[in-house]
Amino acid sequence: MSLVTLFKFNRNLFVNLKFSKCNIHSMLQIYKDNSETNIGRNIKVQGWIHAVRKMKNNIFIDITDGSTPKMLQIVIPKSNKPDNLSFGSSIIAEGKLVLSPNGRIELHTNNVTIIGTCDVMDGYPFAPRKHYDMDYIRQFLHLRSRTRRFSSLLRLRDMTTASIENYLRSKNFINVHTPILTSNDCEGAGELFLVKPHCENLLKSMKKENMSEEESYFNTKAFLTVSGQLHLETIARSLTKVYTFGPSFRAENSKSRLHLTEFYMLEAELAFINNIDDIMIEIESLIKYVIKDVFEKGAADIHVIGGCEVAWLNKKFICITYDEAINILENNANSLSTPIKFGTNLSKEHELFLVKYNDNIPIFIINWPKESKPFYMKECKDDASKVAAIDLLVPTVGELVGGSLREDNYEKLKLKLPPASDLSWYLELRKYGNVPTGGFGMGFERFLQHIFNIPNIKDTLPFPRWPHNCNL
Repeated sequence: MSLVTLFKFNRNLFVNLKFSKCNIHSMLQIYKDNSETNIGRNIKVQGWIHAVRKMKNNIFIDITDGSTPKMLQIVIPKSNKPDNLSFGSSIIAEGKLVLSPNGRIELHTNNVTIIGTCDVMDGYPFAPRKHYDMDYIRQFLHLRSRTRRFSSLLRLRDMTTASIENYLRSKNFINVHTPILTSNDCEGAGELFLVKPHCENLLKSMKKENMSEEESYFNTKAFLTVSGQLHLETIARSLTKVYTFGPSFRAENSKSRLHLTEFYMLEAELAFINNIDDIMIEIESLIKYVIKDVFEKGAADIHVIGGCEVAWLNKKFICITYDEAINILENNANSLSTPIKFGTNLSKEHELFLVKYNDNIPIFIINWPKESKPFYMKECKDDASKVAAIDLLVPTVGELVGGSLREDNYEKLKLKLPPASDLSWYLELRKYGNVPTGGFGMGFERFLQHIFNIPNIKDTLPFPRWPHNCNL
C-alpha cells in the first residue's frame, strides 16, 4: 500500500469515527456563546456554590467553575432541594437555560446532585458574603484559590503569561528550556541553594575519592538556578533571538513585600546587539504590549480585584545615566532616609523616589559603575569604569527589569571571570564564531504586582516560598 493510499484510508477512518460529545458546559462557554440560540437548551453544568438564597417557592444558587469570574444562577424548586446544599459545596446540575425577566441567563432545574459537601461550621476558613484581607487568606494556601479575588488573580497570571509568550513569538524569539539544576552562579552573589540527593545510600555508593558528598552525584556541586542567562547566551549564538520563562531561586533572608525565594523570571537574549538602546526598545515594547493586551482580555477579572490603571501607558519611558540619578538623589537628600553612596546599587527608597521624581513614568537607568554589576557586563566605550547596563524602575516595586550588553572580548572576559569558577565553556563562546549579544531579565511576580496593584508579592502566585515558609 502506497503512502498516499494509506493516508487516504486513515483520513476516512478518522472522519467516520463517531465521538460522543460531552454535554458539560463551562461558565466561560455559556457566556461566550451568549445568544438567542442557547436559550431553551438543556445543558449540564458543574462547579462550586458561591451563594445560596431562599425565596418563597424556589432556591437560588450562584455557582462558579473557575473558567471565568462570572457566575451562573441556578433556580431549583424548594421541593427538589437536595440535602446539604450549602456555600462551598460542589455540585452538578442539569436543566434548561433561560433568560430571566431582568435579562440574566439562568439555569432552571429539578436535578441537582451534591458531589462534595462543605460544612462551613466545621473549620472551613471562609464564610459567604464576608470579606477577608489577603494576609488572612494567605494562611490557607490550599484553599485560597476558592476566594473570588484570588481566582481572578490566577486567571490574570495565566493571561499575562500567554500574552508575553505570544508577543515574543510574534517577534521571532525562540523559547529555550534552560536547566533548573546548574553548576554556575550567574550573578556571582552566592545566593544559591545547594542540591544533593536525599538518599544517603546513593551518596555513599557514588562518592569518589577526594570528592565531597555534595559533589558525588554530578562530580561537581549543583545548585538551583538564579538565572538562565548564561545558557541563553550559548543558544543565542546559533538561534539569534531566544528567551526562557521559568523558576529561579535566591537564598536571601528577606520577607519583604517584594521578595520571594522561588519566583518566575522572563529572560531574553539577542545576538548581533551592539547598542544598549536596542535592548531598551525591546523592553518597553514588550511591557506596553502585554499590559494593553491583558487589560483588554482580562477586564472582567480586573474588575473583581478592584480595577487597575497604568497612567503612563501611552508615554515614552525616560532614560538617564547612573551619574544623573545620583545627582538627583543628592540634590534631594533631605527627603531621603537612606544614605546615598556613589558606586553602589540603589536602595528601594532611592528607586521609588526616582520614579516619583519623574512623574511616575518608568525610568531606565544606564551606564552603571563596573563594581556594582556582575562580571559578564560589557564596558562602556567611552568610560571603562562603567558598564553598559540597564535597570528599569517602575511605580510600586522599583526595579522591574535588569539587562546589559554582554562582554564579548575574550581577553577582557578572561580577566573578569570569578576566581575558581568553572566557566571555561562560557569563555570559549568568544572563540568560535563569536558575535556581540545583549539581553534582559524581568521578575514576573513583580510585573504582576505592578500592573495589578498587588501590595504583597506573595499574593501573585498560588504557592509562595519565603524564608521559614515552604508549606505544601
